[in-house]
Amino acid sequence: MSKLFIQRLGVLLTAVLMLVACSPKLDWRTVQSPQEGYNALFPGKPEKMDRRLPYEGQEIPQSLEAVKIDDDIYSVSTVTLSKDQIPLQAKLLEQMQDNIFKRANVDSQDDVSADAFYQTIGRQKLPTKDYFLEFASTGASEQSMRVRWITRAAADGGIHIYQVSVLHTAPARVDAKKFFLEEMYANFFDEFHPE
Repeated sequence: MSKLFIQRLGVLLTAVLMLVACSPKLDWRTVQSPQEGYNALFPGKPEKMDRRLPYEGQEIPQSLEAVKIDDDIYSVSTVTLSKDQIPLQAKLLEQMQDNIFKRANVDSQDDVSADAFYQTIGRQKLPTKDYFLEFASTGASEQSMRVRWITRAAADGGIHIYQVSVLHTAPARVDAKKFFLEEMYANFFDEFHPE
């Protein structure tokens, strides 16, 4: 009887270990955001926040979907301009980029970018640029980021400006360009599909 008990215990422990080994750390899920005009693959259930940004005397809607997994924050920010606000697009996008570049103490012309592609919901493949940034140390932690901006026409004749990014915070500095090409980060960027 003790031999049978030990065998059953061994089978049970093996089954538990297999279950634990098969449980993914990341719970990938497709998030559809019809109002913002995109589908994205997040490594967990994102939280959503909507706000209105004052800009040039106008209110600009911004939506943010983000999830924190260990040392990483995966996020998609969408700024939506109406047809009447389209003239603000170039200056607003430049300001969004400059804010991040200044924080990383780089110029957009520095060698921090790489040519990339994204695919629309309709399967059209279009060029974009990915930026790999390493921020100045904040004491006990180091931060790095991969970010891309995509501008697309909205269904109502306006424009969506997307900022797709992953921010990594850890005790040691990483080579951002190499680090963010790992599969779990590549999936997030490759599976972002605007309309």
